[in-house]
Amino acid sequence: MIAENKTDRRIHVMHMTDTLDLGGRERIAVELVNQMPRDRYRTSLCTTRRDGPLSQCVSADVGRICLHRKHTFDLRAIRNLVKYNRDHRVDVLHAHGSSILVARMAAMFSPHPAIIWHDHYGTNERKERSTWLFRLLLRHVGGVVAVSKPLADWSQNQLHFRKDRIWCLPNFVDTTKQVAPHRELPGRRGSRIVCVANVRPVKDHLTLIRAMQRVVIPYPDAHLLLVGAHPDANYLSLVQREIQIQGLQSHVTLLGIRQDVTSILEGCDIGVLSSTSEGLPVSLLEYGATSMSVVATRVGQCGDVLDDGKAGLLVPASEASQLANAIISLLADESKRKSLGRAFFNRVQSRYSAEAVIGQLSEIYETVLGSR
Repeated sequence: MIAENKTDRRIHVMHMTDTLDLGGRERIAVELVNQMPRDRYRTSLCTTRRDGPLSQCVSADVGRICLHRKHTFDLRAIRNLVKYNRDHRVDVLHAHGSSILVARMAAMFSPHPAIIWHDHYGTNERKERSTWLFRLLLRHVGGVVAVSKPLADWSQNQLHFRKDRIWCLPNFVDTTKQVAPHRELPGRRGSRIVCVANVRPVKDHLTLIRAMQRVVIPYPDAHLLLVGAHPDANYLSLVQREIQIQGLQSHVTLLGIRQDVTSILEGCDIGVLSSTSEGLPVSLLEYGATSMSVVATRVGQCGDVLDDGKAGLLVPASEASQLANAIISLLADESKRKSLGRAFFNRVQSRYSAEAVIGQLSEIYETVLGSR
């Protein structure tokens, strides 16, 4: 735990997330605590339930607390968070996703930090949320940060949150990382396809597997790497069974959770997302940061990230044949892959880099704190 300096009056922001599993919102929380400018901010990171693989990515100067929350209203966990807020003079609780509940309860007690809710949800998840519950949770919240305009509109129109306190702030990625390509990947260079997504139904790996069955007919060297956790055992079984049904055992490799994702991406040629629902997927931005050509479904903010097809190929969700055709078109044309990869990198660097986003977030903090 970082020692407290009583004379340090930088703004202290605590980011909160339920876990540090390898998910998009968790990666964004870690990147934010790591990259906020230290001349103006102190940062802490709170996990409400448990830590995870991303723990080792948190900078050494970031304060840390894990609440080990066992159930919804875990008073012991709330007391521990309140004590941390007092001892370290936390000014802002920046709650990602469902951690807003814990943030709201803790902020009821001194030092009464301001709250910002960061909404990362995908389209389907937004439809399933309880409107009345979120209206209650957002009472006395200082601001809402949404990763997309549909999410911002949902907070305004469905939750009746103040329009002037809702900000669209895209996810971002570090475009300055320099890593060597992974040397021990299945397949060969020029024919490697990668999908970075936890294996769960909304990511629709089944459609991707069916598309691969069509891809390997003209390109028998094509190899698909699936990178991500397996949180849904039943769905994982379906994916493994589909690989066998399609006869793709030598063309598809499940790599599971990996800490060297950027290195893997550097060793691949085409990035794919086959999701049926997304917010603004961090993995898509990671593809762009490595200048990779991309095929993605036109869901969530994928179309905007890919500049409506100018920086990557877009296909309808759940359409195996169109997904396959798009992949085949990139395998067939190396110059097209390189051209789209360059265009995508330039777009990510200009709109979705840390430099482009951190400044906007600083202004949001100043606005919320200035109105208290």
